[in-house]
Amino acid sequence: MTTIRQLLQTGPAKANELFAKLVDTSDGAVKTRERLFADLKAELDLLARLEEEHLFPVLRKHKATKGLVSAALADNKQTRVLLDELETTPKDDEEFATKVAELRKIHQQSVRDGKNELLPAVLKALSDEEAQAIVDSIEAEKAEIEEARQVEAEQRRIEARFEREQEARLVAEQQDEAERVEEARTAVRQTVDAVARTGEVAAESAKQMVRSTAEVAQRVATAPMSTGSVLWDSMFNLWTAPLGRAVARPTNGLPSSQVEEVIPLAEETLVVGKQKVTSGTTTVRRVVVETPVQQQVTLYDEKVIVERRKPVTDAVTGETLTEVTIEMIETTERPVVGKSVKVREEVVVRRERTQRSETVRDTIRRDEIEVTYSDENQPSGRTRPAIAASRK
Repeated sequence: MTTIRQLLQTGPAKANELFAKLVDTSDGAVKTRERLFADLKAELDLLARLEEEHLFPVLRKHKATKGLVSAALADNKQTRVLLDELETTPKDDEEFATKVAELRKIHQQSVRDGKNELLPAVLKALSDEEAQAIVDSIEAEKAEIEEARQVEAEQRRIEARFEREQEARLVAEQQDEAERVEEARTAVRQTVDAVARTGEVAAESAKQMVRSTAEVAQRVATAPMSTGSVLWDSMFNLWTAPLGRAVARPTNGLPSSQVEEVIPLAEETLVVGKQKVTSGTTTVRRVVVETPVQQQVTLYDEKVIVERRKPVTDAVTGETLTEVTIEMIETTERPVVGKSVKVREEVVVRRERTQRSETVRDTIRRDEIEVTYSDENQPSGRTRPAIAASRK
């Protein structure tokens, strides 16, 4: 169990260690100085606050220690003033080291005054119960502060890990998005290439058909005409020898007089792309839920019992016929409630990508040809049946 002597003597140990580390730093170690000064300021503020809240109110009740409180408060005020000056002083300035040395000197003098003046007066003026009550209250608040620091540190670690996971998830989403964009571009390029190849095949087929039609027309034009008479056949061959027959395409209802006509046949191709749209939004929010709990704890109370009994023997075994005073301390235990935080489970929010196939239905158009032959040499002028030719 910590006593009032141990509390007053070992209290500034951490502050002294921080002073030593801060004095050993150089002007270039700005980050280290900022970190050590923040820890030192927090430690000195805590020591001063614990004294002012738990020790000084009790000392003011006793005449022997009442005058020491004013001197201690003056030291605390001077310490806070120097801490405020150091907080605004650049950490790479020589003045910072000078002020740190001055603050260390004031702190060490305050510690010596506490050991030489305050501690003897406290031990003399306060009873054991009062001194122990001060120690218990200071230790309890220190434990609460330390637990709060641990909870805060754990919360910072959780937040830092959550931020790292968010960054990693964002990077993964960006990579997935880039991959999807690249896949879409590849699909579009493949579709365009397929359309181009289809157009080339259609153009080549049209050229082949045109060439075939031209060859047929040429053969028809160069074929000799026969009427059954040698005289008339010779005359017709003579008249038509230098001329050629053309396969005509009706234009505005009139026969064409060109040797070759080209009819392009076009065909539509279905081009299917992809577009990303928002289908829904999922929101995950962390909330704090308070649940009442209870727990049984066993406590002990010690009370002083005074009873009388008959001695075992009449013989005198100790000092008698003198004044004797015996004091015994009664103790009681009280529950001290603390809380700790631990991670119960983790909730991971991520997007899962699945693949599905969907059939796209539409109609496409293409050109077909329909060929009609008419025989003008027949007396009746009848037309042959129309012949429809299509290429698939």
